[in-house]
Amino acid sequence: MLDYLNGTRTLETDILRTYASAPGKVILTGEHFVVFGAPALAIAINRRIVVGVNQRTDRRLHIVSSLGKSGEFEQDKFNLEEGGPEARDFLEPVRIAAESVLKRYGANKGLNIQVNSDVPVASGLGSSSAISVATVASVGEAIGLNLSKEEILDLSLTAERFVHKNPSGIDIAIATFGGTILYERERGMTRIEDMPNLALVIGNTGIARNTGSLVESVRRRRDHFPSTINPLIAAAQALTGSAVEALRARDLEKLGELLDINHGLLAAVGTSCIELDRLVYAARSVGALGAKLTGAGGGGCMIALCSDENLVTVSEAIRRANGSPITVVKTEEGVLTWKEN
Repeated sequence: MLDYLNGTRTLETDILRTYASAPGKVILTGEHFVVFGAPALAIAINRRIVVGVNQRTDRRLHIVSSLGKSGEFEQDKFNLEEGGPEARDFLEPVRIAAESVLKRYGANKGLNIQVNSDVPVASGLGSSSAISVATVASVGEAIGLNLSKEEILDLSLTAERFVHKNPSGIDIAIATFGGTILYERERGMTRIEDMPNLALVIGNTGIARNTGSLVESVRRRRDHFPSTINPLIAAAQALTGSAVEALRARDLEKLGELLDINHGLLAAVGTSCIELDRLVYAARSVGALGAKLTGAGGGGCMIALCSDENLVTVSEAIRRANGSPITVVKTEEGVLTWKEN
């Protein structure tokens, strides 16, 4: 877990006073198709973002990331400290999330904000959404609000739209509520209880990608070929329903087959790539129950559903195929807040 959780890291400028953490996620089925109304099935994982906040005496927002980017916002002016030209773009969603809370509740305050990440960025694991959710929750705590999870979800949407243009909402929902959720754009989320633990290996290609651009590319493909893509959306809807049934029946072999099919649907709408396919087929070749890309695609990560016995074998196969394997488990905990003693 993160160093400062056991007291060994603080902001350079001051001692942190409030904290919030939010989990990353993997989407088991339905990504991209969820934008068009199909359901998606997601689980929160035991990789988390932690954001610490304390108030300043001025109205500036000073933001430091554990990923080597830092700077200070004073209204629309940005003063770079570390991280090069891309630092502002990286830190901007944090500013937007913090200001969404400050503006809604009329709090004219400056803040020191530190973001510590245990979730790979731009990889399909929900890091940007977890950052938005944890920032909103920690800022709310810092200015004395008792935000409900529903309020945190609503406030986090502002930063999510900045990052992803037209987000489905599933990432911030899972970061806020944790566990296993079925998400539909029109109906929102349904939390699914009493789900089995899944043995999952994530394979990271190391290729960063832009979720908003990939979502738009799928939309364009659907606009160009509606008679072809619309049946794929319907197939994805049916597939997610079958995946929920397989989970409830604890039929992991069936779930694995459905993951394989889902990868094929995502490849058909243009979101896979050779690097992802290489990791998917490497995992399958050594006995993974199923494997698919997770998230936006075009790079980022894939997931392999494993038996407990072949986690190591699948991890090594992914490594040999030039991926970085990460073993994860589901977590029931969504966003958490606390104050420093």
